[in-house]
Amino acid sequence: MNKIGIIGGSGLDQPDILTNAKHLTAETPFGAPSSPLTCGTIEGTEIVLIARHGHQHTHTPSGVNYRANIHALKECGCTHILATTACGSLREQIRRGDLVILDQFIDFTHRRMNTFYEIFQPGPENAKHTPMADPFAAELRNTLVQACRELKVRHHERGTVVTIEGPRFSTRAESNMFRIWGADVVNMSIAPEAALANEAGIPYAAVAMATDYDCWKTDEAPVEWSEILRIFGQNVQNVTRLLRTVIPRI
Repeated sequence: MNKIGIIGGSGLDQPDILTNAKHLTAETPFGAPSSPLTCGTIEGTEIVLIARHGHQHTHTPSGVNYRANIHALKECGCTHILATTACGSLREQIRRGDLVILDQFIDFTHRRMNTFYEIFQPGPENAKHTPMADPFAAELRNTLVQACRELKVRHHERGTVVTIEGPRFSTRAESNMFRIWGADVVNMSIAPEAALANEAGIPYAAVAMATDYDCWKTDEAPVEWSEILRIFGQNVQNVTRLLRTVIPRI
């Protein structure tokens, strides 16, 4: 039977969506996860929820222990991972509140551990180089897309996310550069998380909600944190409806 790990990003990191929720403290060889694991069910399916930034949002984007989070979900027996995240839109057609079912990432971080392997065992046959051509699981993505269509929520069936270090937002020059690179949205968490899930062998997909236009769009005010929280709060129900619809189908 499948067990689904949910990594809740900004605005979706509380266990209210779970039935019979209980907390479990976990330790891993990489330290403690971002939050206690919250175990429960959605539509009869076992769920393990981690609040990416902690329940009080105390972990900065670079301070999140991504390795511990993924390792803890694997140790709990999670067969799939669904992640949620707020993001900035780099495209006119991706409007505030739209959901984006990510299919590619660009890692623009500089100081995060993005692998479980700090050394390899002796011998070239023991080197671990994980393929990353398609980092988001196609079957999970297709299930998310189909559910978005059924629920009639505004969505984009694919998108490239560029992950920046944070916690600062982009400069306008960076924002325009990301657009030239072909990125569709920008956030501060997905790239190391997706890479680690792939390295751990767990199918991973992410739903990003556009909350702002970063700062490339000169006829819009540059992004502010309060605005991100406001837009996410207005539209978070679409994400929870999507998860409730998708989880029984995995």
